[in-house]
Amino acid sequence: MQSSELDRLIDEASDVAAGEVVTHAHSRDVLLPHAGRTAVLITLDNGADHTRPNTLGPRGLGELKLAIEAATAREDVAAIAVTGKPFVLAAGADLSGLPRITEREQARSIAQIGHGVFDLLHRAVRDDGARVPTFAFVNGLALGGGLEVALHCDYRTVSAAAAGIGLPECFLGMFPGWGGAYLLPHLVGADRAVSVIVENALNQNTTLTGAQAHGLGIADALFEGADFLERSLDWAGQVVEGSLTVERPEVDRGEAWDAAVARGRAFADAKVAGAAPGPYRALDLIEAAKTAERTDAFAAEDEALAEAIMSPELRAGLYAFDLVQKRARKPAGAPDKALARPVTKVGVVGAGLMASQLALLFLRRLEVPVVISDLDAERVQRGLGYLHAEIDKLLGKHRISPDRANRLRALVSGTTDLADYADCDFVIEAVFEELGVKQAVFADLELHVSPDCVLATNTSSLSVSQMAAELDHPERVVGFHFFNPVAVLPLLEVVRAARTDDATLATALAVAKSLRKNAVLVTDAPAFVVNRLLTRLTSVLFTAVDEGTPVTVADAALRPLGLPMSPMVLLQLVGPAIALHVGESLHEAFGDRFPVSPNLQALVAATKPGIYDWTPEGLPYVSDETAALFSVGDSPSTAEQVRERALDALAEEVGLMLAEGVVAAPMDVDLCLILGAGWPFHLGGLTPYLDREGVSERVLGRRFLPPGVASVGSGPRQG
Repeated sequence: MQSSELDRLIDEASDVAAGEVVTHAHSRDVLLPHAGRTAVLITLDNGADHTRPNTLGPRGLGELKLAIEAATAREDVAAIAVTGKPFVLAAGADLSGLPRITEREQARSIAQIGHGVFDLLHRAVRDDGARVPTFAFVNGLALGGGLEVALHCDYRTVSAAAAGIGLPECFLGMFPGWGGAYLLPHLVGADRAVSVIVENALNQNTTLTGAQAHGLGIADALFEGADFLERSLDWAGQVVEGSLTVERPEVDRGEAWDAAVARGRAFADAKVAGAAPGPYRALDLIEAAKTAERTDAFAAEDEALAEAIMSPELRAGLYAFDLVQKRARKPAGAPDKALARPVTKVGVVGAGLMASQLALLFLRRLEVPVVISDLDAERVQRGLGYLHAEIDKLLGKHRISPDRANRLRALVSGTTDLADYADCDFVIEAVFEELGVKQAVFADLELHVSPDCVLATNTSSLSVSQMAAELDHPERVVGFHFFNPVAVLPLLEVVRAARTDDATLATALAVAKSLRKNAVLVTDAPAFVVNRLLTRLTSVLFTAVDEGTPVTVADAALRPLGLPMSPMVLLQLVGPAIALHVGESLHEAFGDRFPVSPNLQALVAATKPGIYDWTPEGLPYVSDETAALFSVGDSPSTAEQVRERALDALAEEVGLMLAEGVVAAPMDVDLCLILGAGWPFHLGGLTPYLDREGVSERVLGRRFLPPGVASVGSGPRQG
């Protein structure tokens, strides 16, 4: 593309992206060691600290273009290197302007600008015709377009301290659109490219460390963070001088390439069941990259990205992304954070698996003394044994240093005497899910802890207000509901009981942030948000089974949505006994909206771990033994009928929850399900999905969100 044409595209796109936070491209000359020649070092920097990463919008890409062109116009320049401000290269494209794009040509220009600017790094040639080698010094976060700018360079170094490296677009329902789907498989092979582009993105948006990126061959050299830039320049000097040759393994462009794409398709089917177009389009591009020329591959990316930007799936993904990036960091209704009290010691009542997971999380994130307790010394020792074993695992995987492992071991202790909680600032209970038991625990704790000590409960469905009702200081009791597995799922439902005061709430929210959890503030209502909605959904499915619908038909009803797992598999993970307990609590609170299935009761009575058994290949089936437990009717439903009933029930329940004030707004319902139940990004949250499918208006006579708020389907789709 001619420079003037690229300038025109940038100018036009800049008008659409009026709110862009510009990432500037600052150039400075450096003398390369060994070669003794000049390199132009371009530093990407948006002027903010690392908490607001660089992003790449039209204006920022325009500055990068000018910096590269200025460098290649000089005959004394022997190399060009690109790096970022401290801890950040770039977090990808600036997405803020995408919802304002209304024409396909505008969408295509976004792809063309990225390709056009980045390609200047690939074909950097001085005015005198000499080739200029280009380097990327990946000093920190490099996601999406941030990694793609590095892939366009001839050579790459990466910091051992870097984290957050990857191509996460498929997580948003998109695909790498600035060269990643072509460049990465040709650099590291299709097998590794599929892992990074598809599998990592769809596995809770897993990213790479610097060491992992180097190990995969994405980077040519790995240097420690303390002197990363100095070492990178030294390494680049050796490359330019010719004393160091970078050798990369030959990429298998035969059957292994096809096998990797096939594996990726099977993985995408298992994860999203065809509901999200992004990963499939990424795999199409990777498949085509096997034989495509670079320019043809980039043209295909241009067309694919233009189509994706105009699609409702992308706009839904952007809505979900905005929730997670912004609303999740500032919980709606939160009190002044200055009211939060310091937490210097934590108590965990209980030493079972959940309590032990909580203790490990507090230990690792807060690094304050943590004391666990249980009814007898044997249980306490089991809990301590679990904690020490987990610390040893972290050490064995080199995720913590020996010094830190010793420090963590020294910080944890066990007891059977609640008096040992006397100097705790925050105590959380994770005992048996029965109101009387939890009330007794809090009453005993109150005899020992200070009046300011926060008493938190990890209850999944019981009334926090009732737990606190008979205490001398009910104002310091708060719900603190984690989701299993504790270390993985980011949601924390922080429950304000009837008499919880602002200082307690502020302290709980501050602790949640220190634990690196996304807190959503909820009112004390049965089962709060996630469990209430999942139980309503499961109730519909079990009612269909009770009526005579085959389990596999009922369970497959929501498969077209691309949920991370089916409801009956989720039941297996949670455990039928816990699901029944929550269901009975909700039936007691809300009546026939939450019927208690006799077949679920039979499953629990038979101590079955779930409704399914599993084949040696890992496929679920209903065994004859389990089927014999069930008593069913003769009125089966189709999967489509079950799906309609389920979505109608969810719309009704969300409407009631909002009317009750369980959360501040529909966006909080969406946030809870995205972070706590794995609701897919490409659907944009439950409420916009129900709006888009017409369910909200059918059930409630209104939409949850005003048109355009979620930016779902708000732009016309053009062929």
